Amino acid sequence: MSFENIIFEIQDNIAVISFNRPKALNALNQALLEEFNTAITQIEEDQDIKVLILTGAGGKSFVAGADISQLTQMNSLQAKKFAACGQNIFFRLENLPIPVIAAVNGFALGGGTEVSLACDFIYASEKAIFGLPEITLGIIPGFGGTQRLARLVGTNMARELIYTGKTISAQEAKELGIANKVCAADALMDEVMKTAAAIAKKGKTSLRAAKEAISAGKDVDLVTGCKFEADAFGICMASIDAKEGTGAFLEKRKAEFKGTLEN
Repeated sequence: MSFENIIFEIQDNIAVISFNRPKALNALNQALLEEFNTAITQIEEDQDIKVLILTGAGGKSFVAGADISQLTQMNSLQAKKFAACGQNIFFRLENLPIPVIAAVNGFALGGGTEVSLACDFIYASEKAIFGLPEITLGIIPGFGGTQRLARLVGTNMARELIYTGKTISAQEAKELGIANKVCAADALMDEVMKTAAAIAKKGKTSLRAAKEAISAGKDVDLVTGCKFEADAFGICMASIDAKEGTGAFLEKRKAEFKGTLEN
C-alpha cells in the first residue's frame, strides 16, 4: 500500500516509519494518524519484522505536535474524538509485540513527545527539542502526555514541564531519563540502526516476552511483577527459539533465531 503522509520501509527484519509532512514539520493530522494506524496493522501481520523505528522526514522535525490548523476547526466533541483516536493508535504502538525505537531527529513537541513516549526507548539527535507546550495554546496534551510523562520522570517534574509548556534539549531529556542516548545529528540513524540490528538478531518470542513482562510489571508490586515474569519465562521455553538458543550455547556455536510468535 502506498502512503502520502508517512514513509514505510522494511529491511533485514527492521521496519522504519518516517512521518512525512515536512512542510508542516510532520505535524499529526487525521490523515497521517490513519496511515500510521494502517502501517501498525501491517507490522502486526508481518512475522518477519522484529524491530520498528520511528523518525521524521525532512531533517528538521520528528513530529512538531498536532496540526493546529485542524484543531481550530474542532468543537469539543470532535476534539475529544481526535484525542481518543490518537490515544488508541499510540496504545497500539505501545503494545506491539516487538521493540519500538524513536529516532528523534528534531522537534518533538506535543504529539511528537507523546508518540516518542509510547515507544520502548528513545535515541535523540543533539538537535532534538522535546516538550509538551499545549498549555501555551490554552489546551493540554491529549495523546497520553499527561500520563506517560508522569510515569517516566515523576509527577512533580511532569507537572513543571506541562504547566510551563517549556521545551528541553536532547541532553536535558537524557538527564531526565526521557532519552536513552544523544547522538550527533548525522550519526543518529546509524546508531539507531546498529541497536535495532542487534535486537533483530534475537528471538521474536523472547523479545515479546521481555517487553510484556516489563510493561505488565511496571505499575504493580514486585511479587505480582515477578509472577508475570515467570509466566513469560515459561512461554519462552516452549518456543523453537529457546531450543535453538540453549542448544547453540551447549554446542558452542552462534544461535540463529528463526522462530515466529506462533512457534
